[in-house]
Amino acid sequence: MEDTVTAINSLLQQYSLYIPQITWTDVIEIIIIAYVLYNVLIWIKDTRAWALLKGIIIVVALVMIAVLLNLRTILWIAGKAISVGIIAIVIIFQPELRRALEQLGRKRVFTGLFGFDFGRPQQDRFSSRTVEEIINATYELAKDKTGALIVIEQDMLLSEYEQSGIELDAVVSSQLLINIFEHNTPLHDGAVIVRGDRIVSATCYLTLSDSNAISKELGTRHRAAVGGSENFDCFIIVVSEETGYVSVAVGGELIRNIEGEELRSKLEYIRHKTMDVKSFRLWKGRLKSEGKIVE
Repeated sequence: MEDTVTAINSLLQQYSLYIPQITWTDVIEIIIIAYVLYNVLIWIKDTRAWALLKGIIIVVALVMIAVLLNLRTILWIAGKAISVGIIAIVIIFQPELRRALEQLGRKRVFTGLFGFDFGRPQQDRFSSRTVEEIINATYELAKDKTGALIVIEQDMLLSEYEQSGIELDAVVSSQLLINIFEHNTPLHDGAVIVRGDRIVSATCYLTLSDSNAISKELGTRHRAAVGGSENFDCFIIVVSEETGYVSVAVGGELIRNIEGEELRSKLEYIRHKTMDVKSFRLWKGRLKSEGKIVE
């Protein structure tokens, strides 16, 4: 028995030399790398880069075959193409890379770790009165099938869009919003930007989305809402002029034909905190299971 125990201890001592010693710094590095890789893969999956990644995997597999078979010409071409390909990827996917950095900047890493924020002070973005005024205006416009585009600012300032319109600086009211979007009025074309409890600008022009996932039956107004939400973290309400449906867009995601209570719950949510794409998709998934019209 003692000989067996001695042999086991000797074996363990022999193989312990090949087992790496893991320290707490190694654990931290593993967590950081896993977090970064997870977020990179999530970002890639939601962009055109997903198809690129699959293409890269195929190319790498072909290069490995070329290495095994010692195909020198193919290896030489692959080596020359890599240096050019990296530059081409940066140029082609510049919008996606910019969006990824913007999303990284929106993540409240320091808030979660240390309990404070470098951005706005912790207070409501707007009052409950503003919520009711926006809802009343939205569904009055929807009832009359009057097209509207209402952009609600969250953390990122919409100065780029604000400067494309006409400055107003007026308190949010349902009467004012209805009057702005009334047909044949000077301010009805374009979007309204709401910052806090005030309408800061009207007739603003948003960047149109080039996404192929948007239904062809939707017009420029909905495409502008999706495009605007792709570039900024704003919450955008759209009223269709053809159907009277009310839709909302966040982070390039669109939900169509929502009811007043659903819209109220989302506006109350962003009064206190930022609505990110993840929480919006959870809501989108729930509405889809309930048979709502979801893009």
